Amino acid sequence: MTNFNYFKLTKTRRVRYLKYIRKNSTYIVFLHGFMSNLDGKKPKAFLNFAKKYNLGFLGLEYSGHGKSSGKFTNGNITKWTQETSLMIKKIIKNNKIILIGSSMGAWISLNQFKFFKKQIKGFLGIGSAPEFLERLMWNNFSKKMKKEIKKNGIIHLKHGNYEYPITYQLIKDGRKNKVFSKKIYHDLKITMVHGSKDESVPIFYSRKVLKIFKNAKKKLVIIKNGDHSLSSSKWLNILKKELKLIIN
Repeated sequence: MTNFNYFKLTKTRRVRYLKYIRKNSTYIVFLHGFMSNLDGKKPKAFLNFAKKYNLGFLGLEYSGHGKSSGKFTNGNITKWTQETSLMIKKIIKNNKIILIGSSMGAWISLNQFKFFKKQIKGFLGIGSAPEFLERLMWNNFSKKMKKEIKKNGIIHLKHGNYEYPITYQLIKDGRKNKVFSKKIYHDLKITMVHGSKDESVPIFYSRKVLKIFKNAKKKLVIIKNGDHSLSSSKWLNILKKELKLIIN
């Protein structure tokens, strides 16, 4: 049984999170994807990994995701980034950090370099999707769809078995969070892992993330026949192996 905690951000907003406290250890910070949560296989696998190697762990559900409070349609990249940095300050304090960003979580991870550059010693991206709101959604919207979202403030996108309520404020906020034009000169280990059969985000995005880092030890791992989530036990083993290499 996984023991979740809740942290009160404001009187009306509380965030559900998972933690494993190790006082003077490096912490793994797991940041999940768009409309995802902490009930999947990846957060549990990384929590168990942290326990095995005597590392701290923090994983959180942004507002409007999972069991955290708030409406998903009120959220955006800025808000979810702020919630993440608040939780890191509260739980991890000054300990070193290894970020694991899954899909949108990689975008939220890149935003953390503004606040914790000296603490971050590694970054593992999984099917990384920075700037996906503009590049993968907005740019592919038809004129009719763009008109609808501007008029109603929201559009419901169908993708596979899911329906995503995409707000205009979310799209506009994404434009304020551009990361691909940034340059980070921090000396750390960066590994991007991407499935060769990822139907949601092209591998190109992981390559672009690596270009941001100028002095890092960089690596791109393409998993043959891998999908977007990379949650099978076989693929999780590859992710854990890469995480171990970042730590050592």
